[in-house]
Amino acid sequence: MNTTLALLGMGPGEIILVGVMILVLFGAKKIPEFAKGLGQGIKEFKKASSEVSNELHNAMNQEPPPASPVRTPAPTETAAAHPPATVPKA
Repeated sequence: MNTTLALLGMGPGEIILVGVMILVLFGAKKIPEFAKGLGQGIKEFKKASSEVSNELHNAMNQEPPPASPVRTPAPTETAAAHPPATVPKA
């Protein structure tokens, strides 16, 4: 814990002072409500983060759908090979 305090540049005296200031500003009744809301927010963030991670993992492991076979166009028949049917005139 000393490394965290050293990184923040705060000693035990400053931590106590900040705690007292928070208690005075918010009151003893609001602090548990604030902590509960903060905890729920962190829980929701972790849940959403794991869902996104799982979706990405599943998408990367999923095999791509098989490619549809490419059809070559059928050869067109010429008009000379099959002349149009004629209707006899009456």
